[in-house]
Amino acid sequence: MLYMDDISNTETMDKLLAATERLIYAGGICATGMDAIVKSSGVARKTIYRYFRTKDDLVAEALSKRDERWMRWFITTSNKADTPAERLLATFDALEEWFFTPDFRGCAFINAAGEIGDASTPIRAVAKEHKVKLRNFLRELAKEYGADDPDELARQFLILIDGAITVALVMDNKEAARDAKKLARKLLRP
Repeated sequence: MLYMDDISNTETMDKLLAATERLIYAGGICATGMDAIVKSSGVARKTIYRYFRTKDDLVAEALSKRDERWMRWFITTSNKADTPAERLLATFDALEEWFFTPDFRGCAFINAAGEIGDASTPIRAVAKEHKVKLRNFLRELAKEYGADDPDELARQFLILIDGAITVALVMDNKEAARDAKKLARKLLRP
């Protein structure tokens, strides 16, 4: 994978990655051709291939940037609550906020993993890494909360989060985060 330190013109790279992420999130990886990426980013195809061997490598890097940004937002938003239990439940408040944004298209990482069949691709690796980071954050919240089994509670919350995201997208049910929060509350001690 390419790291930003390896690139001399970060402004050009930022434009390229932002355009790639926007296009694949809106329309999917397979539906987004290199011509669209070139046109949207304003970065020449030759320049793109100087830094990325394949489109998959470019998409994986764009998803990595999304992961960093999304996790930073999710953690910051969830950590605004006062107590450990409230922070766990605030993860669903963050989701609800996200679901009501005009460009909500579900989880970019679930979408990407579902579109790419080969589990050994860099795209699937980034998708899995994102879910591991999310689970690890939830585990830390579960530890702070004092859960008997923080790993189990983190896995359960991850399933509720991903389920809420999927229902919000597929069923166009923006209230899915509230339903998931009600279920999550039942997992916590009274």
